Amino acid sequence: MPQIEYLTVANHAEALNGLLYLQGAGWTTVQQAVDPSGVPTLVNFGIGVSILIGWNETNRRFPLVLRLSDTDGNEVFRLDAQAEAGRPPGVQIGSDLRSVLAINAGVQFRHSGGYELRADLGETEHRSVAFQVLQVRGIGSAPA
Repeated sequence: MPQIEYLTVANHAEALNGLLYLQGAGWTTVQQAVDPSGVPTLVNFGIGVSILIGWNETNRRFPLVLRLSDTDGNEVFRLDAQAEAGRPPGVQIGSDLRSVLAINAGVQFRHSGGYELRADLGETEHRSVAFQVLQVRGIGSAPA
């Protein structure tokens, strides 16, 4: 079974030519502005995932589920995807291959506190990353 090599949250993520490019990755705390009426603004939210796929598991699709939840278990979003790696010409027989995935969204966290991003690859492979959201009035908004 393939394994999740790493999972991270970032300000921005891109997957290009089999490589993962991250900006502002490795959150432990992120600040979210709250507008003068008390409504939280959108936070740039990037996800980077690297999946290591063994030679004998190439050219097959594996279900990948990404879930973002708060510490009370309330789901913020869920994304169903698939991971797959092919065998490129010239790669040494028996080599492990990587499949990378980058996702970007604007997320509106409903409250300050703890959140967890969890990746499930099939039924047995799991990885998660936790971070805190700190809602702050006035940052990124016009003075009242």
